[in-house]
Amino acid sequence: MAGSPSHNVYGRCSDREGSPSSPGSAGRHPTDARSELHKPATGPATPGLHEVMELSRALFEAPSEGEILRLAMHHVDAAGPYRAEAGYLVVDGDLVPSARNNHAHAASVDRRVRQLEGHDGPVTVPGSPWGWALGLCGTERLHGYLVVASRTRPTWAQWSLLVTLVWHTAAALSVAVAQRRQREDALELYRVKKERSVLQQQLVSVVAELGNQRALHALMADIAASGGGEEAVTRALHQLTGLPALVEDRFGRLKAWSGPGRPDPYPEPDPVRQDHMLHAVAQEVGPVRIKDRLITLVRPHGEILGVLELVVDALSEADEHTVLALEHAAASLALELTHLRSLAAVELRLHRELVDDLLAGTDAASAYARSEAVGHDLHRSHYVVVVQWSNRTADDSFARTVGRAASAVGMHSMLTRRSGHIVLVADGRPHARALHEALARETGTPSGAIGVSAPSDSVPDIPHRYQEAQRALEVRLSSRERYGTTFFDELGLYRILGPGADRQELETFVREWLGQLIDYDSRHHAAMVETLSRYFDCGGNYDEAAASLAIHRSTLRYRLQRIREISGNDLANVEDRLNLQVATRVWKIVLGGSG
Repeated sequence: MAGSPSHNVYGRCSDREGSPSSPGSAGRHPTDARSELHKPATGPATPGLHEVMELSRALFEAPSEGEILRLAMHHVDAAGPYRAEAGYLVVDGDLVPSARNNHAHAASVDRRVRQLEGHDGPVTVPGSPWGWALGLCGTERLHGYLVVASRTRPTWAQWSLLVTLVWHTAAALSVAVAQRRQREDALELYRVKKERSVLQQQLVSVVAELGNQRALHALMADIAASGGGEEAVTRALHQLTGLPALVEDRFGRLKAWSGPGRPDPYPEPDPVRQDHMLHAVAQEVGPVRIKDRLITLVRPHGEILGVLELVVDALSEADEHTVLALEHAAASLALELTHLRSLAAVELRLHRELVDDLLAGTDAASAYARSEAVGHDLHRSHYVVVVQWSNRTADDSFARTVGRAASAVGMHSMLTRRSGHIVLVADGRPHARALHEALARETGTPSGAIGVSAPSDSVPDIPHRYQEAQRALEVRLSSRERYGTTFFDELGLYRILGPGADRQELETFVREWLGQLIDYDSRHHAAMVETLSRYFDCGGNYDEAAASLAIHRSTLRYRLQRIREISGNDLANVEDRLNLQVATRVWKIVLGGSG
């Protein structure tokens, strides 16, 4: 059948001598096959050329090789009395059967198709007198196979239509494969270009990063050489990043700020929130983003000496250059603060203990610097606590015992020892019983007394507060219940009865009991304190007091009710009445009746 459509199409795919190119027997020469095709067929020719042409258009419009094979198998009957027994596509060099194959004969058909090795040839299909495997060949490669079967041998016209259908299917597959390869090539080209662009960007980034690191190291070296402290570090960090930079001490107080936006005044820190922040940042490796701050700890050898921060845009992330600059700045600051702390430690060894100096009186600036060196925040309100135990002398051993007990109950304090007692300077009001109970457990006996001063808001007040704590201890030791804790601000009248009471204590006592009434009189030009004083002078007699004040009895009664409301004290209460009477006497006699 040389020159026939079948031979022209498949001869380029598998050009082997004796390969059948007609529906004759396997191994027969093409000219023999042609003679058999001219013999009368069992049925008339199938006039399906128009349908095959319509199918051809659909094949070339199909989106994929699988869809092309499906359409060919589904519409093979347009070429004659055929049915699609099986279809195959070549995928990665292997024949992959279609899901539409006749599974009843799949094994035998599959073996036969693979034996053909790219040639056309007959296929035995049970129940069908005639079966043929036709290679779907392109110009350069085999795309697959179409296996058809028929209940009768096809006529020459039917065979020609089938060959035409196969040729169009193979051509559509060639186009689909070419288009797929073109898409794959385009994607590969795009990928290569993108990789090249990424490599170029990486190269640019590496060059820029090297430049940044050189600038960073040079600037940090200048900082280390200059010894400029926190100000130099924040100034350099702001210069490197363009962001506001700041240093806080471990308690949250501002030490240095460079760049715009500095709050004025800087907010007072919340100790609880500060401790939580330090704990959270310490758990992470490297700087941590908290709200609009990028924070890193300055902690050489694990001890926190300060906090270095950058103020960043709340909606953006810090880049690698910013993080690197912050880490280098923290390392430089750690060296600087370690040096400063070493100097403070030397000063601490060369001079008297800080607490001794505080109790004796020292300047605030030196006290604040030294307290920071020992890790204590003197800026907060403090209480002086004096501890004396009956079975312990105030030696170093008992001082350590008191220190352990104070830490156990959550007191942040500094400690020293004096003759007969231990002194603590604590940054919060001690619990009424916690320290005493802890010491009772430590010493094995509750036979001890503790005196606590009023709060001190400044360093110069501490010596006076020490006297208050001693006075509270004396009152406790002189009372019926000698053991326990006594607070100076709860002593009432006893605050001014003992030795050492001065005008300041008298004024404090008067303000405590009469302050609200004095302020009311000043604002409203009233005479509430004078009314109360006359009332006490008259022994609580309404008629005498009203006559002394030249007012009606009902007016006096009204004023006394207002005094109760304004001061919050109950004149019927013995303790309140006594303290109010003493306060009015002190106000009138000692202080001259002035506010």
